[in-house]
Amino acid sequence: MRIANLAGRLTVLVEGRAIDVHTASRGAFSADPQAVYARWAEFRTWAAGADLAGGRPVDVAELGAPAPSPRQIFAIGLNYREHVSEAGFTTPEGMPPVFTKYATALTGPVTEVRLPQGGHTDWEAELVAVIGHKAHNVSEADAWSHVAGLTVGQDISERVLQMEGPAPQFSLGKSYPGFAPTGPWLVTPDEFDDPDDLELTCSVNGEVVQHGHTRQMIFSVPALVAKLSGILPLLPGDVIFTGTPAGVGLGRTPQRWLAPGDELLSSVVGIGELRQRCAD
Repeated sequence: MRIANLAGRLTVLVEGRAIDVHTASRGAFSADPQAVYARWAEFRTWAAGADLAGGRPVDVAELGAPAPSPRQIFAIGLNYREHVSEAGFTTPEGMPPVFTKYATALTGPVTEVRLPQGGHTDWEAELVAVIGHKAHNVSEADAWSHVAGLTVGQDISERVLQMEGPAPQFSLGKSYPGFAPTGPWLVTPDEFDDPDDLELTCSVNGEVVQHGHTRQMIFSVPALVAKLSGILPLLPGDVIFTGTPAGVGLGRTPQRWLAPGDELLSSVVGIGELRQRCAD
């Protein structure tokens, strides 16, 4: 199943058309895209038996973040070995680096991103998981049952602020407005042949700068859910950016940064793509 935030309303996508959930359910479910995660099991049961005919075409310009107002956003660093090498760190053991992207950075899949003046703005294409059932001390074997679905994310990062000060400002440097586009929709895990092996690509102005597979992650989605939930509860609608493969601008020689006019395209096979236009 695919669900989307279309013009601020929860929709189910069937054969490329969007069915408004509030209307189709005769008010049983809210139009608020975020509210569905608190009733995820009920929603899946309803959707499995509902008459989801009709609908309207999807205009990508109207799409918002599939989970637009999560209570918690987790972002994982150094989760692909080649990215660990290009960043000059050692491979994490036991627990990956975890930071946050503040919720005001979240946007939908097709946006204009204003680049901070005097900064070095970088790209990081990622698979993003959204929690569907509260997870606390869950096992890795049971973790997928707590995931509502997967979407595409772009962890846009301003490296000057990120590395500034006596301690790195990872969260602030990654949380300028528009620095967390997600979408274009959420795809449930059962839609994939293998949700642990998805192909990611990122390009700048048509040039592929990142390409990888999620099977290369050091900590898989189930491992991340298990490790995070062993420390604190993961709540319905929470968002997890799962890390980026090699190829970021920071790791290049010479280093490369996004510039006004650049078009950033991030995709995951089986889900879709994000498209950001950079502006000053």
